[in-house]
Amino acid sequence: MYTRKRRRPVSEINVVPYIDVMLVLLIIFMVTAPLISQGVKVDLPKASAQPIEQEDIPPLIASVDVRGKYFLNVGDDQEAEITADELAALVQAQLQKQPDTPVVVKGDGQVAYNKVIQLMVLLQNAGVPSVGLMTDPEE
Repeated sequence: MYTRKRRRPVSEINVVPYIDVMLVLLIIFMVTAPLISQGVKVDLPKASAQPIEQEDIPPLIASVDVRGKYFLNVGDDQEAEITADELAALVQAQLQKQPDTPVVVKGDGQVAYNKVIQLMVLLQNAGVPSVGLMTDPEE
């Protein structure tokens, strides 16, 4: 007589769907990462300085473009031009909420040195203890 073997249940996890999901997420992040940039487009000066270690708190980025217009990466429209008084008020408000927020100046490489210094003085008057300068790495 014919006897049938009992099959044991398979107790393995099928990981193929998980790999598919991870590959899709990887592609999405690779496509969207270059599109996410803070502030306005400026041509940063080249420097061979070491990068600053990133902290948990995202930095405030005060930008000055080639025309001498100010921008800040806070608020609804981060690419909207703001006045010096608005910039100082926004920086003061942010530093009151989080006093240890790092502040970085992002100045166009073609902007007059005087405009960058004026921005740094404006930030100092707003209560910023120290300011970093953003640059692009040399190639």
